[in-house]
Amino acid sequence: MVVGDVRGGESRLLIWVCWRKREFGSWAIVGELSKILCLRFGRTSAGAEACFDLEMGKGAGCCPSKKRQPRRDSPPLSMALSNSAIDTDGAGRTSAPTDALTSQETLKIFIVYYSMYGHIEALAKKMKEGVDSVEGVQGCLFRVPETLSCDVLERMQARPKDESIPVISAAELPAADGLVFGFPTRFGAMATQMKAFFDSTGQLWQAQQLAGKPAGVFVSTGTQGGGQEATAWTAITQLVHHGMLFVPIGYTFGAGMFKMDEIKGGSPYGAGTYSGDGTRIPSDLELAVADHQGRYMAAVVKRLVTA
Repeated sequence: MVVGDVRGGESRLLIWVCWRKREFGSWAIVGELSKILCLRFGRTSAGAEACFDLEMGKGAGCCPSKKRQPRRDSPPLSMALSNSAIDTDGAGRTSAPTDALTSQETLKIFIVYYSMYGHIEALAKKMKEGVDSVEGVQGCLFRVPETLSCDVLERMQARPKDESIPVISAAELPAADGLVFGFPTRFGAMATQMKAFFDSTGQLWQAQQLAGKPAGVFVSTGTQGGGQEATAWTAITQLVHHGMLFVPIGYTFGAGMFKMDEIKGGSPYGAGTYSGDGTRIPSDLELAVADHQGRYMAAVVKRLVTA
């Protein structure tokens, strides 16, 4: 089936060839058929061949081309990150990179969060310290817009907002070299305020302006079974649709990830804390993981940019 449409005075040709090997005998016949159809609609021979390669998926996963050579212009991410800034010392801290940025411009990691009772805000501020400790990288704190009225927040005994931290708009996100999103859980998913913010990023999604940007998450839950991991899982869908690169911390924090002698939030997905009835504050260990995540994210972003 051949479909042609004309947009802006330029003819665009889409070719879909339905075939069975026993009918055509070989790929060569299918290729020649495609070229004939392309030429019938004004394609050059070279354009016809390119059209066939594109539409049939040669070299792109559907029908791998035997002539296609593997890309060698950039090393695998695992190789790019080896022997670099993400190495940790015995205390579970991320060591800062020693290589200099190729540009004098400071890299920026946006730490975008929503916090009702201050738990996420405490982690965010500690995470900024971790980011800032890596040379050439700066952490920038932002709050997402509040969706509840002042009257409702007062009845919920919400903590006053830190007005020194600006409220971010979706249009500002592309300026970041890396992003970390923090939010409390609501039944195993991000709070409505953060979801509303992601819902406002439709234009960025349409243009894929955030594609390829490293991004991480950190969370707060009321109880130990309240969604430390599930809240991160459900948040990853937002990153995936934007084409962002999810960066978990894994177990790079070291021995602190395995401590069992105290209650602690966090997981391989990112830093975390427990709020309990609202009176509990993040522990020193939870804050240390947040600091580590900031260092780790800064190291990954720096390595990706300078690779």
